[in-house]
Formats: sequence, structure tokens, C-alpha cells
Amino acid sequence: MNRLFLSLVAGSLAATPAHPAMSTAAAAESKAPVMVTFAELKWRELPERKGTQFAVLSGDPRVGSYTQMRRVPGGTDVPLHAHSSEITNVIISGVFYMGADVASARDLGPGSVVVLPANWVHVSGCRAGSDCVFYQEGKGKFDYKPIAADK
Repeated sequence: MNRLFLSLVAGSLAATPAHPAMSTAAAAESKAPVMVTFAELKWRELPERKGTQFAVLSGDPRVGSYTQMRRVPGGTDVPLHAHSSEITNVIISGVFYMGADVASARDLGPGSVVVLPANWVHVSGCRAGSDCVFYQEGKGKFDYKPIAADK
């Protein structure tokens, strides 16, 4: 997991040099790479889903474009929902699943990439057995819009 994680973070951060500990201007001015180990990540709970955590790498998911790591507990199921902007996920560990509904959801293991179009209605979650960790890049602010299932 560490080699894949470091490769993903190094590649993504080369394009987005901001880091929570360094302002965007300071990062651009210094031309130094931003490097962070998995152990150094500052995890916070996602308000929309208890147990799911995120660690911001660049930007601010509350206001605009961002990159972050996500950790989702094994056995988590997220019902139909959508996000207002395009999101890319790269699975690092665990088996994450996603689809237009439960019946069509695909299992996505380490190394899998998912690019979600803005406003795509889907289910997602992490299969039981181990937590899921993935890298996420959002083209706009992060939001979670639940969709009522047809009865």
C-alpha cells in the first residue's frame, strides 16, 4: 500500500502544490515538492457519514477544487446520492463499490480508478472485511445530495 500511496500522492501533488501546512502562494514560490506520509495525514470525520474520514491534501473541499484521502469503514453502505461536481477516486486498499444502483454496482479493488460525472446518481460503499482507503480529487466543492429511492 505504501508504494502505491506515495506514487499517487507524489503524482497528484506535483500538479497541485498546496498543502494544509503551506499556503498556495508559498508552495508556488518555493517550487518545492509537497510530501506527506500516510502516518502524517490529519484525519477528520465526514459530517455527512459517521465513521468516514478524510484528510485534505490541497484546496478546500468546502469551497472549491481539492485533493484528499478518504477512509471508509468496511461494511459501509451509502444509499443513492449525487455530487454537484466531477470527482475522481483512486482505490488504494479495500474493496470499494459503486454503481447506478445496488444491482449494477461494481467492486473496485486497489488500483481501480473511478471518474464520477457531476450529478451522477449512484450508490457506493466499502465491502465488509477491511476498510477502504482512496485518493479523491474534486473539480469543485464537495457536497452530498441524498436521492429518495422510488417506493
